[in-house]
Amino acid sequence: MRVRIDVNMKLYIVLFTFFILIQCSQSRYTDWLPQNLVTTFTNKTTQITDYVRSKGRSIKQFYVDNVKNPIVSYLTPNNQTEEDITERPERMKRKFNDYVEDAQAQDKKLFDVIAPESIQYDCNDNDPSIHMTTPQLIASHGYTSESHTIVTSDGYILTVHRIPHSKNSTTKTSPRKTVLLHHGLLGSSADWIIPGPQKGLAYILSEAGYDVWLANVRGNTYSRAHVSLNSDTFEFWNFTFHEVSQHDLPAVIDYIMEKKGWDSKINYIGHSMGTTILFAMLSTKTHYNKVLRAGFALAPVAYMTHIESPIRLLAKYSNNLEYLLKLLGANEFLPQNAVLRWLSKHACEINKFEEAICENSMFVLCGHDQRQFNKTLLPIMLSHVPAGASTKTLVHYAQEIKNAGRFQQFDYGPEGNFRQYGNISPPQYPIHKITLPIALLSSENDWLASDVDVTNLYVQLPNPIEHYIVPLKEFNHIDFLWAIDAPTLVYAKLLELLEEGTSDSNLINDIDIGLPIVNDLI
Repeated sequence: MRVRIDVNMKLYIVLFTFFILIQCSQSRYTDWLPQNLVTTFTNKTTQITDYVRSKGRSIKQFYVDNVKNPIVSYLTPNNQTEEDITERPERMKRKFNDYVEDAQAQDKKLFDVIAPESIQYDCNDNDPSIHMTTPQLIASHGYTSESHTIVTSDGYILTVHRIPHSKNSTTKTSPRKTVLLHHGLLGSSADWIIPGPQKGLAYILSEAGYDVWLANVRGNTYSRAHVSLNSDTFEFWNFTFHEVSQHDLPAVIDYIMEKKGWDSKINYIGHSMGTTILFAMLSTKTHYNKVLRAGFALAPVAYMTHIESPIRLLAKYSNNLEYLLKLLGANEFLPQNAVLRWLSKHACEINKFEEAICENSMFVLCGHDQRQFNKTLLPIMLSHVPAGASTKTLVHYAQEIKNAGRFQQFDYGPEGNFRQYGNISPPQYPIHKITLPIALLSSENDWLASDVDVTNLYVQLPNPIEHYIVPLKEFNHIDFLWAIDAPTLVYAKLLELLEEGTSDSNLINDIDIGLPIVNDLI
């Protein structure tokens, strides 16, 4: 203890001496010191003092400019200096309303007012995979790739991709086990193969012995054609997920059944809107409950009462269809433009690298999990996403949010509804008519499919298989497709359910339609 005190005392004495020297060096009482020592010491201390002061000012200014001010401006209104963080959602709404008013005053589209400049991504154009289509990507990994063209009952021309057998299959005959993968909003068949053979679900299913079919919704990159309508017209884009459920999905299922044989059974795996389409079809075209073998819903979206996605900001305007279509654009929804930049600033917490991620439509609308995101996939993601979607589909989801998450058909207003449905309100989808065995796979950090809404859906399904919650709290909506650990956190469970989870239910279905029970495991 005595030694420590002595050391401290010596330190204080040294510091005190330096202080005296500094003070004396600037006074008239320095004649007793050697002049060269005084001058040298004075110069050095002045330099050090000036350096520390300048650096201190620059560091402080850097903190103010890059940390304090952005946080304060982001979390507080312009007329206040502090505000509780719980006010952030209300501030977002006010800012959004300001943009809407500006758009209305200038007679422009909403997102052109928000940020009219185009987004530029710094991607490596030397990677040839960035410019490849889904079939080309599949073939580049050594798999057999097929493309099939299907015309829907209302004239849309769809392209469906296929991996008919595993990479090293000894026979070119497709296996009896069949799976149909359907992407979500703004997605395409590429969603299932972007991570590559080791982590892409389409490849994993192929290696597990499945004949893999990859759907493409009307209006996306691979299904942008119609027998009589031009793709730049309102008539072409006048659809929502409802029309997809009534025309696209049935056409694809029927086509596969014709190719495989009507005694085959198709396993359906959907993500996000791909699950919405399934629920809408099964509840209205109920005979498909007996055509399919089972349904597997990744991040299922039906009820939308607890949604966290920025889509909720549009819900306020969903009752004024004409106005909202004018603001968003009446045809194709293009969130690759200004909406991405606005939402990325107000709905994402990003750094410089993540800005490109957050400005991409799927990440903005669905969330981004930094730890599970494979950054090396970003260039190929940006080359395929978004793949296209109708504005009316986005409005349809906004209407559900506005109506307390009610899973219903499109709302045309009282008069339009009466003409369309014979009632002033749009009909709800009758979930109780879905008899197909369905498994729900969800996560706790999902902006679009909250645990409350998924649980509500699960308890209403007449023939549920299981509700599996991903055992990682940060896992979100997009992670079901591209997360680093998706194979272990999700796909392993999915394969287990595919092989074992529906045998009892299928036995009932096979008896009902008079098919041989041997088809149970097909």
